[in-house]
Amino acid sequence: MRRLSIVLLLLSGLFVLTPGLSDEDHQQARRLKELGEILPLEQIIEIARAKQPGRVIEVELKNKSGRHVYEVELLDMRGGVWELYFDAATGELIKREQED
Repeated sequence: MRRLSIVLLLLSGLFVLTPGLSDEDHQQARRLKELGEILPLEQIIEIARAKQPGRVIEVELKNKSGRHVYEVELLDMRGGVWELYFDAATGELIKREQED
């Protein structure tokens, strides 16, 4: 399974792509967005915050069985960490779980 990974750090309100990912991964994610196959990252983050208020600490774009999925990790106001999984094409929430 090929995994596209986009890690975001929220520093002063700026999204920073993690170093170490290949240019090919970044280009493929950009192409998917431009082709309309996945929603823009900003839209997924808005949806995630509406479903689970908190600070986004990481986002990954994965391909699971031919389906693009965004995995969003959030830190809630109480210090709990949540993982939310969204269909990257529709923004539909697939799964939400709190990490131990």
